[in-house]
Amino acid sequence: MCEASVEPFLLFEHVNVARGSQRVLHDINLSIRPGENVVILGPNGCGKSTLIKTMTCEIYPLVEPGMRVRIFGRERWDLQELRRRLGVVSPELPGKPTLKTTGLDAVVSGFFSSSTLWPNLTITDEMRSKAEDALRLVEGDVLGEKLVGQMSAGQQRRVMIARALVRSNEMLLLDEPSNALDIAAQRSLRLTLRRLAQRGTGILLITHHIEDILPEIDRVIMMRDGRIVADGAKRHLLTGERLSQLFDTEVELQERNGFYSMA
Repeated sequence: MCEASVEPFLLFEHVNVARGSQRVLHDINLSIRPGENVVILGPNGCGKSTLIKTMTCEIYPLVEPGMRVRIFGRERWDLQELRRRLGVVSPELPGKPTLKTTGLDAVVSGFFSSSTLWPNLTITDEMRSKAEDALRLVEGDVLGEKLVGQMSAGQQRRVMIARALVRSNEMLLLDEPSNALDIAAQRSLRLTLRRLAQRGTGILLITHHIEDILPEIDRVIMMRDGRIVADGAKRHLLTGERLSQLFDTEVELQERNGFYSMA
């Protein structure tokens, strides 16, 4: 007896994106299941960030024959509703007001996709309770009363992950999550993401750092020049030869305890 098919979290068919007269994404075909752990890997400027902005409807694809975009099974979304459903973590903070917001309030602001808790917003005890739970989940309990602007980059990233989790514990979209973090903060971030993946949260990681790829990630999508050039199992694609072609430089790969690094 066959199992019922699962609606993809994300479905792109023949997606093209242009900036002015220049195409920056070319014929993207992609399907990602709920709870799947995936990395989109490629050099800077290859189109990774444009791809994630297309996923979050910050950028719209060209309307052409055969083009199709479905997110959580739907083709049409109210932008605010979609942002509340998606758990997105970017290297940048949501806005300058976030710097003067406490860690807990920054997490609560995730319910509204706002940069801070504006006076017109209605905050419930349940929201605050969920925000506290999310901070505990990323081991950020002590950051609840601290101003975001007084936190280290690593602490800010924890708060932003908690902020994303109150909106969605199904799927986290992480755009270059280790940017601007020191070695200790990078290691701590990866351990946090591992715990979330092991709890069942799907991880969609966009990066050019091989070291960011978690042992729990089993699918690798490689991008170059605005195109998907490879899509498959990690064990087949994370090789020195493949990475040398992708990054256009000689790469020797080392693996230790499920993590990879360039020799």
